[in-house]
Amino acid sequence: MPKATRTSRRESSRWNWRSGCRHRPHGFQDTSEETAATRKLYGVDEKPTRDFGHQCLLARRFIEQGVRMVQVTHQNGSGHWDQHGNLLQRHPQNALEVDRPIAGLLKDLKQRGLLDDTLVLWGGEFGRTPTAEEKGRPIDNGRDHNPSGFTMWMAGGGVKGGHVHGATDDYGYFAAEDKVHIHDLHATILHLLGLDHTRLTYRFGGRDFRLTDVAGEVVDGILG
Repeated sequence: MPKATRTSRRESSRWNWRSGCRHRPHGFQDTSEETAATRKLYGVDEKPTRDFGHQCLLARRFIEQGVRMVQVTHQNGSGHWDQHGNLLQRHPQNALEVDRPIAGLLKDLKQRGLLDDTLVLWGGEFGRTPTAEEKGRPIDNGRDHNPSGFTMWMAGGGVKGGHVHGATDDYGYFAAEDKVHIHDLHATILHLLGLDHTRLTYRFGGRDFRLTDVAGEVVDGILG
């Protein structure tokens, strides 16, 4: 009898887990079966990392069961992710809440042989200015929106690990080297998912449309 392949073993495990989930009230969202070591890895039993760590742990469980798209959002109970003010206090708090769960997710995916088949993208819709957004009081010293130069990172499926692509100007305000437009980012993500974005073009109302708005180039420099 031929040896089971990685795919067949994963499918067998997936089937067994799905069958078991039918008999549990919360299915995939029931993390009670996770080991103490795994819970510690994500920080789900510690107050600063509990909420985001739980989301990241659920993300791994969904990915493990074949969910194709998972989105994790840092809610921040204090409501100050935006940091228009009080940057020196709020930024370290945000970093404390997300750093350990993110590292735990990447490590867990890698240990389980899932990272190579999973594209992880971390980012937002814009960055923050390098200059202070002064509103008259020291506590209001924050940072405003900056769509002109900001950073995202990617890990896992098909990207080049340890690679830094592009740079801002000396002030950290504008993208200056190897600029990546949002359409380029979308084209690259689609490429990593096995889709040629140019073949998604369709005509409507006398013009061409596609997911990258008839623009975008795959950023070859970040491909593994």
